[in-house]
Amino acid sequence: MIYVDADSCPVTDEVIDLAYKHDESVTLVKSYAHYSLKSLRDHVNVVYVDQEKEASDYRIMRLINPGDVLITADYGLASLALAKTPHIIHPRGTLYKRETMDQLLQSRYLSSQVRKAGGRMKGPKAFTESDRSQFVDRFGRLLDRL
Repeated sequence: MIYVDADSCPVTDEVIDLAYKHDESVTLVKSYAHYSLKSLRDHVNVVYVDQEKEASDYRIMRLINPGDVLITADYGLASLALAKTPHIIHPRGTLYKRETMDQLLQSRYLSSQVRKAGGRMKGPKAFTESDRSQFVDRFGRLLDRL
């Protein structure tokens, strides 16, 4: 099963297409604020959650099982999900690993401290077609291995 933290995932269509080619099911987890009437393939399920902070994360953590795949840009969710499955990938194609998680979380924490103190941080780089290509390549290879 493939789970997508889908509220702002820029590669949802690519995930759906690659999952179809690999005969895998996809569950998109998103808030009601992102409700859509868009018709999806039969192998795609959508789970809607309330707009409360972390609601998608909590639902994903209840759903995910060992061996499942998760696509998320949320370091906090990725760090929790690593306890259940090693197959977690960022929408830019980076595979999350236990060895690097502490560094990612520390960076996130320091950035939040700067913002709380009134400082400004640059946001993430704009998502590019190169990022999309890298994701498709790495996600495809991950599915091939599974």
